[in-house]
Amino acid sequence: MEASFEFEAQLRSQTGTRKARALRRALKIPAVLYGGKEEPLALTLSKPQVDRNLEQEAVYSHILTLNIEGKGSVQAILKEVQRHPSRESVLHLDFQRIYADEEIRVHVPLHFINEDTCVGVKKGGVITHNLVEVEVACLPGQLPEFIEVDLADLDVGEAIHLSELKLPEGVKPVELLHGADVPVVTVLAARTGEAEEEGGEETGEEEV
Repeated sequence: MEASFEFEAQLRSQTGTRKARALRRALKIPAVLYGGKEEPLALTLSKPQVDRNLEQEAVYSHILTLNIEGKGSVQAILKEVQRHPSRESVLHLDFQRIYADEEIRVHVPLHFINEDTCVGVKKGGVITHNLVEVEVACLPGQLPEFIEVDLADLDVGEAIHLSELKLPEGVKPVELLHGADVPVVTVLAARTGEAEEEGGEETGEEEV
């Protein structure tokens, strides 16, 4: 069953640092909804509901529902989560309105499979994850929850690039659109340390 996420929200008339701190003391999270031709809306969300939703990886790559008191339901994506630098608690959320016929850009997580049975790993290679997520461009209805990357046939010295990812129809990696076909994951030969031990011997002579 595909995940779905809803946020109950109230309009927020007062903004500013002091008001935001007061909200957080009351277990509320300030947020903003922007995008499209409509004016941005300052919102207040329930901290417990926010924390529950953000515990799930899928919330970052899903179409979300904002139930705004007095305004009805709005479809959106989560664009930014601001957290406290040391406590990691959520300070503020940014949402972007979406429309069925307008392309969106979203960071989608990568799920790597068959790492244990990877050809290169069996030969002693080490897997290096160059990316853990990929920014994609697509219509809202085409947005994948995650992108699966199969490592079963990857040999030592080989890599899987953006252009080799198996993506749903209509989903395009943003970096690839800009001509950057970067490696997503690589299998490198394991370092034995022998080369380092074979360095030149010191003569023991001192310079005068």
